[in-house]
Amino acid sequence: MPRPPRRKRKPLAPAWDEPLRAWRGAPRREEVLRPAATGASPPQPASRDGSFRQRNSRVPRRAGRALEPAPPAATLRAEPAPALTALPRPAPAATMLELLVALLALALAYFALLDGWYLVRVPCAVLRARLLQPRVRDLLAEQSYAGRVLPSDLDLLLHMNNARYLREADVARIAHLARCGVLEGLRALGARAVLAASCARYRRSLRLFEPFEVRTRLLGWDDRAFYMEARFISLRDGFVCALLRSRQHVLGTSPERVVQHLCKRRVEPPELPADLQHWIAYNEASSQLIRAESGLHDVLKEQ
Repeated sequence: MPRPPRRKRKPLAPAWDEPLRAWRGAPRREEVLRPAATGASPPQPASRDGSFRQRNSRVPRRAGRALEPAPPAATLRAEPAPALTALPRPAPAATMLELLVALLALALAYFALLDGWYLVRVPCAVLRARLLQPRVRDLLAEQSYAGRVLPSDLDLLLHMNNARYLREADVARIAHLARCGVLEGLRALGARAVLAASCARYRRSLRLFEPFEVRTRLLGWDDRAFYMEARFISLRDGFVCALLRSRQHVLGTSPERVVQHLCKRRVEPPELPADLQHWIAYNEASSQLIRAESGLHDVLKEQ
């Protein structure tokens, strides 16, 4: 009996998910078609896109072509996703903790081995006097510097330590010299000024968090030094709590040349107060006594 003519199968239309399956490595619709009979299949030719398509094999007439279910997802070979550029990872917590401990150790060493607040306040006072405050042309004008008693300024009696008065007067004196231009004149002449002597008189204590004002003025000068005064005024009642006198010895030049450089002319020094003259005489007498005790008086006399 003649066999019935075999019907030609229409080609499969491309599936909508074919590009996605090709990228993931999933089987295509053509690959799902498998022969029902067991047995080895001939090698399959590769298609243009590099994948393999299963050829339709003959099956018994009555059985026709059977469609096998797709293999489970676990058996499919998944191609690795394209490698992405690794983003920089944040520093671990241990590294941040080590950095914090190192910064705390440096800060502790700075304040323990050095006079930290003084080394910070003096440059800040100079910059503030030069950049934020107007220039003072009168060398004998009085200038003020505000302050407040902090817990670090107290002593065992819970008032401002006597050494803190000298420090506050030092900061106010540097700001005064910077604002009136004396520091600039010293730098221009290649000279510098150092504290040679100071005298403090305490009249009333300054308490914790009490605001005060240091009023500094230049009293005069001689052939070797500038003489300055600092008054500590309590802002609560205006009482003069302390009075300090200081002698700024000029090295490398003379005070007269510094004043002449600033004023562009020769200026006669003002007359010094009587109490300041007594204090200068006391310093000279003390210096002569120390030279005599150390044996330097005869050496200087011979020179």
